[in-house]
Amino acid sequence: MSMLDPGRRLLVLDDEVAVGQIVAMAARGAGFEARATTSATEFFDMLAEWQPTHLAIDLMMPDMDGIEVLRRLGEDHCQARTIVMSGVGGQILGAARRLASEHGLDIAGVLTKPFSPRDLRTLLSSTGPAPGADRDAGNPDFVVTEAELRRALDERELQVYYQPRVECLSGRLVGFEALLRWPHPGAGMIMPDRFIDLAERCGIIAELTDYVVEQAFTWLAHSHPGGSWALSVNLSPRMLADLGVADHLLEIGRRLDIDPQRIVFEVTESVAMERPTVTLDVLTRLRINGFQLAIDDFGSGYSSMLQLVRLPFSELKVDKSFALRASQSTESRAVIKAAVDLGHSLGLTVTAEGVDDQATLSFLCSVGCDVAQGFLFSRALPAELADAWLEQRRLA
Repeated sequence: MSMLDPGRRLLVLDDEVAVGQIVAMAARGAGFEARATTSATEFFDMLAEWQPTHLAIDLMMPDMDGIEVLRRLGEDHCQARTIVMSGVGGQILGAARRLASEHGLDIAGVLTKPFSPRDLRTLLSSTGPAPGADRDAGNPDFVVTEAELRRALDERELQVYYQPRVECLSGRLVGFEALLRWPHPGAGMIMPDRFIDLAERCGIIAELTDYVVEQAFTWLAHSHPGGSWALSVNLSPRMLADLGVADHLLEIGRRLDIDPQRIVFEVTESVAMERPTVTLDVLTRLRINGFQLAIDDFGSGYSSMLQLVRLPFSELKVDKSFALRASQSTESRAVIKAAVDLGHSLGLTVTAEGVDDQATLSFLCSVGCDVAQGFLFSRALPAELADAWLEQRRLA
């Protein structure tokens, strides 16, 4: 009989008494203390009193449906690792999972009823943040203001991190993506999704982009001048509206003696589609000058196939939400395969972001995806740790 670990506590909410008991029994077999209830009201009382480390929540509840439960957990900033379960079908479960993630919950995964005890134990044994979540996320209650963001930019408090990109089949390093981070002295690590929109609204997004470009290009030029891999940098929509941006970026590269072929500029799908005329002008000039171009977050917006064909991209990056759900969603796997086939038919390299486990990587290899990026290989790293990561791979 397994010894129960008081540091691992599962609370189950399911409207069927028998199912709740079965889930609790399976959890105890994995060493968890476990309790179950059929009442959402009692669930929240037990949550406050017992403080479980894990939750298993059924979507179909008579007194309060699971979506409302997830919303309340998000409002309470619940830190328990959460499993969503139901017999409603894969698409609805996938939507519930996305909703839970948007509420800031730590989602271990979803279970379609009926499921086996082994499936449950697999999710219970997973550790750390939910797939795709950044492990350095800071205080969610800190309010980012324009003044504070401007101060951080002026004082060079913002940092550029680097996440490796590897070839799916061989594991060979093909590049890094430069990602902006804000290690705030009082609020902890602030991720870009909490300040990029503000920077757009208050008119300093071009300064932020310039800051990233200068930092990333300098790191590449000084630390890895002879590498064969490429560095990816995100371009702001504001910069794409400036017809002089190609010359500006080329000048930075020349000043630092960087081969343009080693730079991949990433443009979000929505930007590329919303401003086709000016985007075509700017992106074509970048390509003429030797830079590579990637369409980012592909599949998350409303793509026009015509625009995708007429814009001079060299790479297609599939939105990470699909890879994060690939192991549990047939729909996500279908989208990834379609994106790979489309990209290859247009002569593009296809990259999948959000690759957090071996099963997802194996699927990507099976459908011919070229490049993968995600926690399976490494989180985004500050420059000195990215250097160490590279050195470790060289010595391995």
